[in-house]
Amino acid sequence: MVAFSLPQNSKVDAGKIWPAPHKGELREFRIYRWSPDDHHNPRLDTYYVDLRSCGPMVLDALIKIKNEQDATLTFRRSCREGICGSCAMNIDGTNTLACVKAIEDVKGPVKIYPLPHMPVVKDLVPDMTNFYAQHRSIEPWLKTTTPTPEAEWKQSRPDRAKLDGLYECILCACCSTSCPSYWWNGERYLGPAVLLQAYRWLIDSRDEATGERLDNLEDPFRLYRCHTIMNCAKACPKHLNPAKAIAELKKMMIERRL
Repeated sequence: MVAFSLPQNSKVDAGKIWPAPHKGELREFRIYRWSPDDHHNPRLDTYYVDLRSCGPMVLDALIKIKNEQDATLTFRRSCREGICGSCAMNIDGTNTLACVKAIEDVKGPVKIYPLPHMPVVKDLVPDMTNFYAQHRSIEPWLKTTTPTPEAEWKQSRPDRAKLDGLYECILCACCSTSCPSYWWNGERYLGPAVLLQAYRWLIDSRDEATGERLDNLEDPFRLYRCHTIMNCAKACPKHLNPAKAIAELKKMMIERRL
């Protein structure tokens, strides 16, 4: 199930079909288009790409379309290596990174939309303002009260291993925008990505603000809207498990009351 934040009382119209190359191994791409400047409904434009002169990933096709067919097509991208999270979008009904989604893995036309249930800035660019503000609210940095050591904060190998599966999060928002609870309560529920980050700092052996961090999460909405649907784990392009981190956070909340 996918939901999109569209202008009120609008629908997605059939868009322009761009001319196909005369020959080649053609693949059809249907791409969501919307601009706040033209005052029209969103639409799906259709493009055809010759795969023989295109890289293997969906992002390669988007770049080729923008360079050779339609310079107005708007999307974010940076590293092209699945590290920055910039090119997160909904491809073939699944939230993922365009730079790691192979075209050959999609059967039929490649349908590309922005991340679901976020305001759209333009075309495939979602407004991440609320998402980043929520991440900032958990204070994602080391907080200590003891004097800073001359060299570094040391950590044992077992303690460092506890961060595996957490620190790899690239804040692409694929997980949060696949979560129905976040769709309906996005202004108050922190969502799986931010809660995974919150847990990452709570179990860091070097951090000394456990009580303060848990107090910050003690709210009916900020943490407890998770219903273990597991969409987040399925959508994560880094194969992380935010739902497990959220469960551990709830456990920490209970343990401190005993």
